[in-house]
Amino acid sequence: MSEDFSTLAIRSGIERSQFGEHSEALYLTSSFVFGSAAEAAARFSGEQPGNVYGRFTNPTVTAFQQRLAALEGAQACVAFSSGMAAIMATVMAFMKAGEHIVASRSLFGATQQLFGPILGKFGVSVTYVPATDLSAYDAAILPNTRMVFIETPSNPLMDVIDIAALAKVCKARGVLLVVDNCFCSPALQQPLQLGADVVVHSATKYLDGQGRVLGGAVCARQELADEVFKYLRTAGPSLSPFNAWVILKGLETLSLRMHAQSANALALAQWLEQQPWVERVFYPGLASHPQHELAKQQQRAFGAVVSFEVKGGRENAWKVIDHTRTISITANLGDTKTTITHPSTTTHGRLTPEVREAAGIREGLLRVAVGLEAVEDVKADLSRWLA
Repeated sequence: MSEDFSTLAIRSGIERSQFGEHSEALYLTSSFVFGSAAEAAARFSGEQPGNVYGRFTNPTVTAFQQRLAALEGAQACVAFSSGMAAIMATVMAFMKAGEHIVASRSLFGATQQLFGPILGKFGVSVTYVPATDLSAYDAAILPNTRMVFIETPSNPLMDVIDIAALAKVCKARGVLLVVDNCFCSPALQQPLQLGADVVVHSATKYLDGQGRVLGGAVCARQELADEVFKYLRTAGPSLSPFNAWVILKGLETLSLRMHAQSANALALAQWLEQQPWVERVFYPGLASHPQHELAKQQQRAFGAVVSFEVKGGRENAWKVIDHTRTISITANLGDTKTTITHPSTTTHGRLTPEVREAAGIREGLLRVAVGLEAVEDVKADLSRWLA
């Protein structure tokens, strides 16, 4: 098969049944019937490949896993019920009590909640470092460190981390580098090709692309994916076949959507930078972004999320939100519909004010995930509060 991304996004992972269906089949079943007791035993033991039970095997889910693995350049992919389930599975597969994670300070709020109050109960400690300071990661790695976890670009301030350089640090110190690739998707960035060990996704976002279903995934080389699969098989945070089928169809248009939405986001960011009521714009496509040159090298485009600080703090930030008529007020992103949220009271609202301040998430900050509407209409909607 062609190695072209667009072809892989449409053609990889297809295994037609005896009916010869053109679109991927949707298999809605909880279990699978065996031809004999011997076949059942061989399937359960793994001696014979094939489907066993819906908690950990399903043909539609397998098709999704194979396609996303092809797009990320991974040997294997394991699918989950949500992005957070994928992150939890990654931690459970590779960490144990008494061990340590080094993480970027710029992480999604739910990820920080998992790494703090939840993992702390089980004896896993976490040290946070400034997102783009490579020397800080190296200095924070301890003898019991097993993993470095980052998002790039980060949520919501769009910090861009040098994956290749950090991968060299991690390999020299013998720790895994895990990259949350949610904001770029493999259409714009392939962390495994830059030296990362594991990629995690919230498939809910750009992989689906239309805000329809929840899903998550972990992509890695085979031996690492096998460890993640062991957790899935037992714990069961499984991706439903229907959701897998929906996301499969989303992957077919992933490259088209990501490049079109990135172009809209760049136009919006450039406009926002000229507005007198905007304090600062966070978007790696702008020359003013501190990692602009790195983003040009590491990504195929700059992504579709633009964050910006409104002068006047929370009061004016909420006015911007409340006066919109076209943009959807929701914390989800990755949709063809543009969305807006106030991170300090939504996605990062469970963090303490001190942690938010350290991460640069201030009261005037807004995050816009740019969709496919006419960008002039998005600009007009964000300006409505001024009238």
